[in-house]
Amino acid sequence: MYPCGNCRAVAVGPDGRCAACGTYQQQLQQPSAPPPQPSVPPQMPPTPGGYPAAPPMGMPTGGVDLRRGLSTTLVALFGVALPALIFLFVGRSGQYSVIGDMLDAVEGKSVSITEQDLNDADDLFTTAQVSYSLLTVAIAVVWAIWFRRLRLNAEVFAPGQHRFSSGWAAGSWFTPVVNFWFPKQIANDIWRASSPQGPHAVSRGLLNGWWVTWIVALITNAIGGIRYNLLRGKVEGDDYAPSPSEAKSDIESLHSILAFDMFAIVIFMAAAVLALLLVRQITAMQEQRASLPPQMGGPAAYGMPAPNPYGAPAPGPAPYGTPAPGPGSYGAPQMPPTPPPGQPGQQYPPYGQG
Repeated sequence: MYPCGNCRAVAVGPDGRCAACGTYQQQLQQPSAPPPQPSVPPQMPPTPGGYPAAPPMGMPTGGVDLRRGLSTTLVALFGVALPALIFLFVGRSGQYSVIGDMLDAVEGKSVSITEQDLNDADDLFTTAQVSYSLLTVAIAVVWAIWFRRLRLNAEVFAPGQHRFSSGWAAGSWFTPVVNFWFPKQIANDIWRASSPQGPHAVSRGLLNGWWVTWIVALITNAIGGIRYNLLRGKVEGDDYAPSPSEAKSDIESLHSILAFDMFAIVIFMAAAVLALLLVRQITAMQEQRASLPPQMGGPAAYGMPAPNPYGAPAPGPAPYGTPAPGPGSYGAPQMPPTPPPGQPGQQYPPYGQG
């Protein structure tokens, strides 16, 4: 029991009624503990550009793998590929020079050329070609793994906005015919999803330039290789007995084939430089994109449904069994609680209201 607010007698029971004067009153409210404050995750310090700093590189953030091991390996491999291509170019140019001397000798010029010169030029080119082929295998394996990781990260940034699965991101490079356009479409989707400023804000000039250079290098190298093998098969045949004019024509053809192949090697050098820059660029884009909050994805691509904010669930009706919003829900008007009839302290509305 506690004191009555009307007669001051310590006679108020648990029901709020004073046994001395019969007055009802509300029970004294005991001071309640302050509600617990929600925990706020620590914020990364902002960078000079105003964006939060990127998380540590060794730890995946929100399903995004930002480890730099593969990208660093690729940059190193492309850095080694450039000297290897230069060595290959030197080997092919040695063959070109020897065949040019042979062509001069056929035309009657005083040029000294021996079979040993031809063998030495062929051996140098073969050594350069084997070295570059082994390096190409290593680049292809690491590139496929790295490209698939990019695709998995891009799915976190823009869920449901990609045309091909992560399996195609690795397998499309080794699938005949489709490897001429599937990888580029996957790369376009990755580039859009990884853009920190939005899916269409960053120019794809570097991406397009690398792809065009790579395709041109492949085509020119294939054409040169086919022409070289056909001519070599003809010359090394048992029944090859050319006339002087035919021999001269074959030597001229071989000379032009070697020049064409040297042109293909130069294009491969340009493709290697652009690939190195692309690896650095898209790695930096994904690191910066992972440090930003969800963004709106822009128009839907290629007939897909309208995109949601990157990383956010798609909007739609509440799942089956989820109660509809009502009083007390976010955005609904809040009604004061009304005590049951007959309880002390109940306030009845005036006559004609309520």
